[in-house]
Amino acid sequence: MYLKWSEQTITDFSEAHINSLYNQGWLFTREGKGKMYQTRSLRVDLSKFELSSENRRVLKKTDDIGLMTYDIPYKKYSWEIGKLGKEFYQTKFGEKTFSANKIKELLTEKHNFNKLFIYDNKQEVAGYCICFETDKILHYSYPFYVLHHTSYVISPNLGLGMMLRAIIYAKEAGHVKLPDGSHVASKKYVYLGSAKDAKAKYKLQFAGLEWFDGTNWDRDINKLKNIL
Repeated sequence: MYLKWSEQTITDFSEAHINSLYNQGWLFTREGKGKMYQTRSLRVDLSKFELSSENRRVLKKTDDIGLMTYDIPYKKYSWEIGKLGKEFYQTKFGEKTFSANKIKELLTEKHNFNKLFIYDNKQEVAGYCICFETDKILHYSYPFYVLHHTSYVISPNLGLGMMLRAIIYAKEAGHVKLPDGSHVASKKYVYLGSAKDAKAKYKLQFAGLEWFDGTNWDRDINKLKNIL
């Protein structure tokens, strides 16, 4: 599933060190504790993020979706979560893409990821995302959600609505007071995974988007579209 330019396993888990690595195009993987890969990473510069008309349309289409955040290990894990994730990735990406056991491991053990986002549509849970969060960044990593339901209609905008709410959460979460008395948001970036191929184009619609070219962060989205 990954576009990998390089791999490493880290032992320094300080937030400053991890923030620096993410800034160099590295992302945590699900493969093992400390394992990271360098890739064509995507991120949103939160200081430049503003909702577009299309973003607002997606939010309106999914206005019944709420977001709650929980620490990992997640104490209320149940087998239904792993089953939902396995079925989602199997449907979207093929057999054996993501096992229920791996999802259980990520959510119940001290792994690379430390936050679980749960999305509720006021009737029941509609989706989840396994994330990594520090004081400066949010990595929106492994989302999965209900694709079909017998009692209500699943919005085709659900996946994008979940991602948008995560970006909004990061932009609004926590502020730092400056010496002059003003406040700035504490988080700087939301990382959206990699841009491996054309399937990643849905991630390119956010204001403030940047992509890592192997050396630098580039804001020329048309250039990236030509690569994909």
